[in-house]
Amino acid sequence: EVQLVESGGGSVQAGGSLRLSCAWSTTTYSDYCMGWFRQAPGKEREGVAREGVAVIDHDGTTSYADSVKGQFTISKDNAKKILYLQMNTLELEDTAMYYCAAHSHWGCSRSQGEYDYWGQGTQVTVSS
Repeated sequence: EVQLVESGGGSVQAGGSLRLSCAWSTTTYSDYCMGWFRQAPGKEREGVAREGVAVIDHDGTTSYADSVKGQFTISKDNAKKILYLQMNTLELEDTAMYYCAAHSHWGCSRSQGEYDYWGQGTQVTVSS
């Protein structure tokens, strides 16, 4: 069982930066793949899957969606048990609810269906 709590969302003007944090806690030891997903307003109601923005495997290997390469950076501090997402040069299209997620089985993809544990999300709103 893994608990995930996101923070750091908010409102920012286009071109600005934000850093999201996800504090995790677990009652069992395991190697986790962790990631950040996002869902734009209204898309959940339409049944659109959450977009896998960036993921990081237990060995530090990272993977990014093409839409955020060079713009977002995922990292984690294992000692503090915090996952980060540094978001730079934010655009209107980055407005979404951002979710932290984790799983402990083999592989570390950006597919929503692979993830067993989810946080409640933190809202990011980019304005012009």
